[in-house]
Amino acid sequence: MAQKPEEDDKVRLDKWLWAARFYKTRALAKAAIESGKVHCRGERCKPGKEPRVGDEFVLRTGFDERTVVVRALSVVRRGAPEAQALYEETAESIARREKAAALRKAGELGVMTDGRPTKKQRRQLHQFHGSAG
Repeated sequence: MAQKPEEDDKVRLDKWLWAARFYKTRALAKAAIESGKVHCRGERCKPGKEPRVGDEFVLRTGFDERTVVVRALSVVRRGAPEAQALYEETAESIARREKAAALRKAGELGVMTDGRPTKKQRRQLHQFHGSAG
């Protein structure tokens, strides 16, 4: 079992993101990395990058952007409590996500419609965008 710690040191980034449960499949993790949704030290990463304990990653998933610090490495996907032990989200990241979620819930990111806007909503949109019409 002496090879087990060495094996964990050589984990790929896409596999770690999958094991930490940020993405449902390893293919989705790889696609996110290749499309530029994962950054390390302000730069895009490659799926084969080897994360180290203490590295800080910025991950964009959907509306959310998380900043996480690697606390442990794993190549095995386990339950959520064990996966959450692999990383720690920064306090600033949590505050940003909660603020954005509150804004989305309040509908302050634009005029919310259930389909085609009414005449009143169209006027509000034109006024918001500053165009005459």
